[in-house]
Amino acid sequence: MERFTISLSEELAHEFDALIASRGYENRSEAVRDLLRAHLDRLRESRDVDGLCVGNLSYVYNHHERELAERLVAIQHAQHDLVVSTMHAHLDHDHCIESAILKGPVREVRRFADAICAERGVRHGKLNVVMVDVSASHSHGRGHAHVHVRPQR
Repeated sequence: MERFTISLSEELAHEFDALIASRGYENRSEAVRDLLRAHLDRLRESRDVDGLCVGNLSYVYNHHERELAERLVAIQHAQHDLVVSTMHAHLDHDHCIESAILKGPVREVRRFADAICAERGVRHGKLNVVMVDVSASHSHGRGHAHVHVRPQR
């Protein structure tokens, strides 16, 4: 493990310590490591548009919006190769939340998320992306082969 020292203003150090306490970190080093990982992941995502990812797209929509539910399902069916699973929940009389678990090339996953979020009546769309590496195909003696994805470090 490599060590390094950083200097922070007193105000920034207090804010950082408050963040550490609110998130339950045991020490500053754990918090710094997580912040660095998150920043490096975002950088990797922005550069590696051809890489593979898994993602979670969550969005809220008004189910009274004319034909919106049908349009959303049509988009999902058109990209069935990206959509692993969806979950739907009713928030109130007018609004629903959906989460779609996605897997595929980053560029296509982002394009799918943009198409869903651009639909009239969709609100609060948010895509969380995790870059992955793909391992070789395995059959595990069960007669069908499949691939494993592993989050990048």
